Amino acid sequence: MSTSACNRWTYDVFLSFRGEDTRRRFTGHLYSALEDAGIKAFRDDKALPRGETISSKLLQAIEEWRISIIVFSTNYADSRWCLEELEKIMEVKEMHGRLVLPVFFDVNPLEVRKHTGSFARALAEHEAYFEEERDRVDRWRTALTKAGNLSGWDLKDFANG
Repeated sequence: MSTSACNRWTYDVFLSFRGEDTRRRFTGHLYSALEDAGIKAFRDDKALPRGETISSKLLQAIEEWRISIIVFSTNYADSRWCLEELEKIMEVKEMHGRLVLPVFFDVNPLEVRKHTGSFARALAEHEAYFEEERDRVDRWRTALTKAGNLSGWDLKDFANG
């Protein structure tokens, strides 16, 4: 699965996650395990300042992956950046047939799919903020539903991340 075996991808795996929820726990361990196995993984470790849009470098990286792993966590949908990533990931999946693997970390897949719990709260806040751009939040809802319907791993109450 290494990049050298398939030169049309810059990354074998693109990781989408909410840093404050999982960076030092699950996602950090996953990234290290992938790298140790010789799998080239992309994770963006730079915090995006509030109010800024997703960077063009990140959008390009999203287009250059073979597999994407989305780590859904309690505060994932709080981040407009995560939702922009998710929208792009699902667009690339549909356009190019790439593999997307969701991990439900301390959230029930139904919360993602049906927009309940912390996902409902976050989307309501985004709707209030983007009152003039309702279509943006609608696209995020659609991406959450599609990703939540994918087969993945439910790690609710998983010990020590």
